[in-house]
Order: sequence, then C-alpha cells, then structure tokens
Amino acid sequence: MSGAELVRALRKLDYVITRQKGSHVRITTQRHGEHHETIPAHAPLKVGTLHSVLQSIASHHQLTIETLLQTLEL
Repeated sequence: MSGAELVRALRKLDYVITRQKGSHVRITTQRHGEHHETIPAHAPLKVGTLHSVLQSIASHHQLTIETLLQTLEL
C-alpha cells in the first residue's frame, strides 16, 4: 500500500490533507477531537510504518486495527 492510497482511504474518517513537505503528507481530522498524522508519500509504505500509523489512528478513534481496516475497506 502506498502513502497516497492510505490518505485516500482515510477520507472515510474525515481526514484531509493539511500540508505536504517533501515526501511527507500531514492529514488532520476533527472527528472525535482533533488528530494529526504524518504519512510518508512512499510506495510502498514499510510494514512497520504502516502499522504505526494505523495503530495511532485506531487508538484515536477507539477502534482495534482490525475494525479500522474494515471501516476503511482495506
């Protein structure tokens, strides 16, 4: 999965791109309070990086990673 694909999937949780610097994209949501996440615009994302981002997002939304993946249809 690429960073761009992940950013597109996260639109389902109301994340929008707030800025980009080089190869990193910062996304923000206001759902369940403000939350920012920085995603490398790499293809493919390293497994550890992807897991870390998904864990942070799942924690913010009080979901398990499995439920988050189902919500995002990944």
